[in-house]
Parts: sequence; C-alpha cells; structure tokens
Amino acid sequence: MADKTQMRRARQQGRGRRARAPAEIPAKGWKDVLYRIYNALWEDRIMLIAAGATFYLLLALFPALTAFVSLYGFLADRSTIAGNTSLLIGILPLDSVNLIRAQLEALATQDTKVLSLGFFIGLSVALWSANNGIKAIFEALNVAYSENEGRSFLKLNLVSFIFTLSGMFFGILLIIALGAIPGLLTLAGLNGWNTALVSLARWPLIAAVGAGAISVTYRFGPDRERAKWRWLSWGAVLSTLVWMITSAGFTFYLANFADYNATYGALGAVAGLMVWIWISLMVLILGAELNAELEHQTAIDTTTGDPLPMGKRGAVVADTLGESANETRTKN
Repeated sequence: MADKTQMRRARQQGRGRRARAPAEIPAKGWKDVLYRIYNALWEDRIMLIAAGATFYLLLALFPALTAFVSLYGFLADRSTIAGNTSLLIGILPLDSVNLIRAQLEALATQDTKVLSLGFFIGLSVALWSANNGIKAIFEALNVAYSENEGRSFLKLNLVSFIFTLSGMFFGILLIIALGAIPGLLTLAGLNGWNTALVSLARWPLIAAVGAGAISVTYRFGPDRERAKWRWLSWGAVLSTLVWMITSAGFTFYLANFADYNATYGALGAVAGLMVWIWISLMVLILGAELNAELEHQTAIDTTTGDPLPMGKRGAVVADTLGESANETRTKN
C-alpha cells in the first residue's frame, strides 16, 4: 500500500515531483511544502525540542567561554577579547552581553599559568561540556529530518568535537577580523568613521558566516546520507535572515518593553540569554524543516554520490515523497 502511494505521488503533475533543485518546484509544490512544514512544526514539537537543546547549550556556555579564552590566547591578546563583545550589542540582549563580558574579563585576567595548565585538563572538560551542547543541536536536526540517531559513540563525538573546535576557531577569527577594522580605517585616514563602519560591516559579515555555518550544520549534523548543497541553501538563508530579525527584535523588546531584572532579579541576564538561545534554536529547526520538506517533494535523488532509487538513499526525506496539500487537508 505504501509503495502504491509513493508511486501515485511520483506521477503527480505540476508539483515538482521531478525537480532537481528547489527553484524548479512550482507554486503547487510550494503549497505542499508549506502545508507539511506547518504540520511538522506541531508534530515535531519544535518548541519543546528547542527548549531541551537550550538547557544543554546554557550549561555548556560558560565552560565554552573558558575554552574560547584559552584558544583565543594563542592567536591574539586575551585582554582584547572582552572589549570585542560590543560587537554582540543589537544581536544579544544588553544584559546578556554584559554578563558574557564580565565572565570573559575574569577569565582574561587570570594568571597565564592557570590557563596554560587548564588547557590540557580544564579545557578538556570545557570542550566536553560544549560538545554536549552541539550534540543537542544534532538531535534537534534529527527530529526535523525524521531520522533516528544511529552513529556510534565514537563517531558522534568525533563529529561534534570537530564542530565545537571549528566553531570556536572561526569565532575567534571573526572577532579578530572585526577588531582589526578600526586600525585599518585609522591607517586609511578614516578614523572618524570607525564606530559607524564597524557597526555596519558586522551585519553582512555575520550573515555570511552564519549562513555558511548553518549550511554545514544541516549537512553534517543529522544522522543521514548527506544532502546536496542546493537542497540546504534555502533553509540556511531563511534561518539566517529570520534569526537576525528575531534577535534584533527580541533585543529591542527587552530594551524598551520588558525588564527581566525586575521579574527574575539577579537571574535576569541569564533568563534573557536563555530565551534568546531558545528562539535561535527554533529558527534553526525551522530552516531544517524547510530543507527536509523540499527534499520530500521530489522523487529525484537529493543526496550526494551516484543517483540511487528511492528506498536506498539513506535519508527518510529522500527515500519517500511527502503528502500533497490535498492529502494533508483530507487527513486533518
């Protein structure tokens, strides 16, 4: 019965069942995709999944900052790292930025010997904690792609450690690059424009880095055969744009309409940061749901390597065809 249903869906006309890229999916096909995304957001309970991942990421945050400062010290002066947190203003709530800045300042002023000794012991513990946060994101993506985690303990942790270290490394490079802009402007005789240009330049840079990082996460995070890049880019771009808008909007809301310090007292900054992480993860899952349903719309192989028949591609959304909007309405 299931095979007959799949064959019937594969023969549907005007819905992009033979699409080789998302751009080839016509309006009817996009209607199918949007219907399924709407249902998936409720069926997959993304708010609950994002909340669980938020818990692990929040636990991993401060150990990750310790690791970040240790690694930063190998490439730049640790004393400059706290000052660069001003680049986060407008993205993160102000109280959360101040909380992170205070922690970075405390870590940066520690005795170098303490940090050096902790690089092999404390840093390992910090990286393991940060690694658990990355694995929580992978599990959220497995839900979006309808996959079950089947990687071995060694393979899963190897992939997540690579993500953890790569994220920190590129984060350090991003901070150094943005921090170097004022000096370059001064050399060019444009020092009067420092603040305005740095504030303006960070947004496209963060957008480009964010979209690239999200695409890589979508490709290697879930436990499935890798999807081709063109089936990942739409969700990555959507997630990046929505994340930047919601981050700025939430920051504006806290600055002008809500006072978490009055409600939560000393935990106000932590509460604001927790909600921001939760929103960010929901946006990340939303992009994954879009990518998953785009793949689910076509019978053409969306995975890497030689084309394989449906059922042998190693990915649920590539091995099956999703319901049309008409089927979804009838079922509901």
